[in-house]
Amino acid sequence: MRGAVLRPGRVAPRRRRHGCAPFLLGPVTGAGLVLRLTRRRPGGATTPMAWPAVIAHRGGAAIGPENTLEAFRAAAELGDVVLELDAQTSADGRVVVLHDTRVDGTTDGHGAVAEMTLTELRRLDAAHRLPRTGAARWRAQGLRIPTLEEVYREFPDHRVLLDLKGDRPGTEDAVWSVIRAAGAQERTLVTANRTPAIQRFRRVSAGTVPTAASVREFAVFTALGVLGLHRLYRPPFQALQPPERYKGLRVLTPALVRRAHDAGLRVDVWTVDAEADMRRLLSWGVDGIMTDRPDVLVRLVGGGAPSPDATGRPAENPAPERKDQP
Repeated sequence: MRGAVLRPGRVAPRRRRHGCAPFLLGPVTGAGLVLRLTRRRPGGATTPMAWPAVIAHRGGAAIGPENTLEAFRAAAELGDVVLELDAQTSADGRVVVLHDTRVDGTTDGHGAVAEMTLTELRRLDAAHRLPRTGAARWRAQGLRIPTLEEVYREFPDHRVLLDLKGDRPGTEDAVWSVIRAAGAQERTLVTANRTPAIQRFRRVSAGTVPTAASVREFAVFTALGVLGLHRLYRPPFQALQPPERYKGLRVLTPALVRRAHDAGLRVDVWTVDAEADMRRLLSWGVDGIMTDRPDVLVRLVGGGAPSPDATGRPAENPAPERKDQP
């Protein structure tokens, strides 16, 4: 004890010696983490690198009534595009295609999807309220909330990017049953923001369907990339699917794209509607672009001239994008 004055008969306290334990703790902990991250995981899913770059977000929400068969048909008519959709389960366990966990956003009904049966959901007008295309054109045209089975049945040759929504128990099992029944394991990529949901899906599907990283898994990969450890990582996923920016902060960079490719992963970015942004992101090497304007992206990757959007606006000045929702 520097500067301490000892009274007669008192013995100075001995300093506790930790030896080399603190110096060994960091390396040992780090080694354990690396061993855990590099451990090979079961499952035969391969990275779908040969998929087309055009991913029709909700079927192309700026050119058709989102998440309906009508929108998917319009997207399919553009050619070889990926159909992106949102899946959740009804009260009776059927897998339906709808983004919001409530029907209020796009239909003429009210209530939670998980509390309504398929019959009740099918009574609703799926195009009553449409934030991108406007409801007037599609309202009262008989458009219904589709089931996932219907999508696979009507589009047997198209790839499907499936976003798990909702928190209803058993959703992952129900989705896997539909995918397996359709024999669509190799043409489906499943994603979910919540780590427990995507982990449950991987378990029930035995890793036979490609999946994308959850938000937490994406953060882990990004951190490992900064540390130069991404090549050692053996991730349980085959794709990264970030936005370019989130709440004003840059998420996607050319360096991240390179690191993902180094690790054998594909990179898809959402949701991009402006042609100038599409060109820039393709130059970075992204594998896919989720867009509400698949018609613009199809023309771009095919070498065509810029096209106007569904309301006549130039593609360089699209309607405002929803950056906070995939």
